Amino acid sequence: MAEEECNDTDLSEKQKKEIAKWFLLNSPAGEIQYVAQDLRSVLNDDKVYEEAALEAFPLYNKSHLICLELPYRSGDVLLTSYNELNGNEFLDPRTAQVAMVDHVKQVCTEVRPAADEELASPYVEDFRCALDAEILKYVGEAYPKGFCSVYCDKGKDMEGPGSDFEFVIVISAAKNSPQNFCNGSWRSIWNVEFKDDVQMLEVKGKLQVVAHYFEEGNVQLDAEHECKDATMFQAPDDCAVSIANIIRHHEAEYLASLEVHDMLLCVWLNTFFKVFLLTISYNRHPIQICLIPHSRYSFI
Repeated sequence: MAEEECNDTDLSEKQKKEIAKWFLLNSPAGEIQYVAQDLRSVLNDDKVYEEAALEAFPLYNKSHLICLELPYRSGDVLLTSYNELNGNEFLDPRTAQVAMVDHVKQVCTEVRPAADEELASPYVEDFRCALDAEILKYVGEAYPKGFCSVYCDKGKDMEGPGSDFEFVIVISAAKNSPQNFCNGSWRSIWNVEFKDDVQMLEVKGKLQVVAHYFEEGNVQLDAEHECKDATMFQAPDDCAVSIANIIRHHEAEYLASLEVHDMLLCVWLNTFFKVFLLTISYNRHPIQICLIPHSRYSFI
């Protein structure tokens, strides 16, 4: 009877796959391979694991904006939804190449020249190339291990003035230091709408910072911020400088606010642990954790 009850509660293969997929998708930045290795051991079912991995890794790679080195060190390619041509092909407009990737192994396996229809028109490319150069310069100064790219999201076939088009700027930087029990990443996505009729550019940004500290505990930060700005529609080089300055300003401002938040959190934690230790020493009563105010840091 007990055996029958146990069998009734067994998970189906589909349920196991969905649970495994959830764990993979929620892996902290830079840690999905470690999670995958442990999951494979726990599942003890290669078929279920491989099905979960094939579904989860592409989503994880694109949401985390991971960067892969192209073969023969010919450049790097970011994996995003903006440059995805199909399930495993991603355009690198800077080198006009298309990378074929193995999502689960997180490597670029092959590269080919981009076809003409996969690239922007010469008119749009002038703006894209100028902006790419300015963003590349900015990222090199601001993020020691940063990568960036500029993609034409709309209107890539526009041939001249009088047309609207839109770029997406992707910036991704990661610092993984598992030996020091911490990993983290910075991701920012900027949408730039070139509106010829009003001679204006609308800039909208979404910034995300994630960090994981796991020395004798498990602390995760997941902070997001959105902002917007505008500038005049000018020549390609002038537009590029203006957009880069907008991004520089907003990202520096957000980083400064995070530093202030971090300082306040450290003060709060220091005070909390002092009170906690005094409570243990003198009252020997358990502290009510539910009364602790929430923050963007989640303690798991």
